[in-house]
Amino acid sequence: MSTFDCLVVGAGFSGAVLAERLAVGLQRTVLVIDRRDHLGGNAYDFFDDAGILVHKYGPHIFHTNSKKVFDYLSQFTPWRHYEHRVKAWVDGRLVPFPINSETIRLLCGVTGTADQIANWLESVAEPGRIINNSEDAIVSKFGRHLFDKLFRSYTRKQWGLEASQLSPCVTTRVSARHNEDDRYFTDTYQVMPKDGYNRMFEKMLNHPNITVSLNTRYKNVAQIQRTHTFYTGPIDEFFSYCFGRLPYRSMRFVRSTLDCEQFQPVGVVTYPNDEDYTRITEFRHITGQAHTKTSIMYEFPTAEGEPFYPVPTAESASTYKRYSELARKLTNASFSGRLGSYQYLNMDQAVAQSLALFDSHSKRQPMASLS
Repeated sequence: MSTFDCLVVGAGFSGAVLAERLAVGLQRTVLVIDRRDHLGGNAYDFFDDAGILVHKYGPHIFHTNSKKVFDYLSQFTPWRHYEHRVKAWVDGRLVPFPINSETIRLLCGVTGTADQIANWLESVAEPGRIINNSEDAIVSKFGRHLFDKLFRSYTRKQWGLEASQLSPCVTTRVSARHNEDDRYFTDTYQVMPKDGYNRMFEKMLNHPNITVSLNTRYKNVAQIQRTHTFYTGPIDEFFSYCFGRLPYRSMRFVRSTLDCEQFQPVGVVTYPNDEDYTRITEFRHITGQAHTKTSIMYEFPTAEGEPFYPVPTAESASTYKRYSELARKLTNASFSGRLGSYQYLNMDQAVAQSLALFDSHSKRQPMASLS
C-alpha cells in the first residue's frame, strides 16, 4: 500500500474527477487524500440532526452549459431540476438579484418595456470609464445608484476590501436583465444531484484502483512512491510559502433548525448592506426535500479559516504568477482546482479543468496493462 501510480491531493470536484479518470481511463492505481474527514470538498452535504439535507460549506448550486461536463457527472448521479433564485434585502424589502426590471422598478422607480429598461440603464451607466477595478466595472454597467444599493457594502463585507481595490474579474459574472427573468443562472443545465453531492462523490471514487485516505495531510504521505502527483490544495502551501501566503477569504457558518416548513421565499437571500452576514440559505428550496422543519444558514465572511475565495488583487496575481512558474518546471506534479490554480471556479469549471488536465496527461502516458 506504500506504492501507487498516482497521488491525488484533495477529494473535492477537481481531485475526484482526476482520480476517477486515472483509475478508469488509464487503469492507474490512485491514492486520494484529504485533510478533512469527508469527501466532496466544499460541496460536501449531509443530513443534520433533524434529518434535513444541508451543505456544510454554504449552498452549492450546479449549473453548466457544457454537455460534456453534464454527461460525465450523470454517470454518478440522477438529477433533480432546480432553477436557483436569489433575492436581496435592500431598503426594507426583497428585490430580485441579479438585477432585472423588477429590481429597477423597486429601487429606482423606473418601469417600461425591455427596450426602455435597457435605454434607462444606458443613460445612468458610465461606459466611458477606464476599467481598472471592480467599482469601475459595476458603475460602467449599472451606474452609481445601483452600485451603492447592491454592491458597495456587500463587496466590503465579502472581501474585506473596497470594490476599488479588487480586480474587475470579480464582477465579470454580474449582468442585468431588461425583463422579469429572476433566475440566478441561465445555463442549459440547471440541476442538483438527486441524492446529494456526497452520494455522487462516493460513486465516483468507488473503484478497486482507488484508495481514499481522509484526515490525511500531504506531508504525511510525501514519501509514498508514485510517478505523478495531482495537487488540488493551495499552491502556495505546496511550495512551503516561499513567496509568501496567497490571500483568501473564508466564511463562518451558523446553522439553525426551525419548527416551520419555510423561512424565506427563495433558497438564498443576500444582505448587501447593514447586517454582518452576507446571506441566508434555506436548503429545502435547493434540495426539494419534504420535511416539517427547515434548516437555514447564515454566512459571515472572515479573514481567517478555510481558504474559500482567492482574493483577486494585482498583488495576489503577481504572487500567484511566481508560484505558477515554479509549478510549470515540475514534470511529476500537476495543479488543478480553485486552490491549485488560484482562481474562482464554479463546480462545472472545476470539472472541465480536471477533465482537460487528464486528457493532456493521458496523451503523454502509455496505457497500463490490465491485471
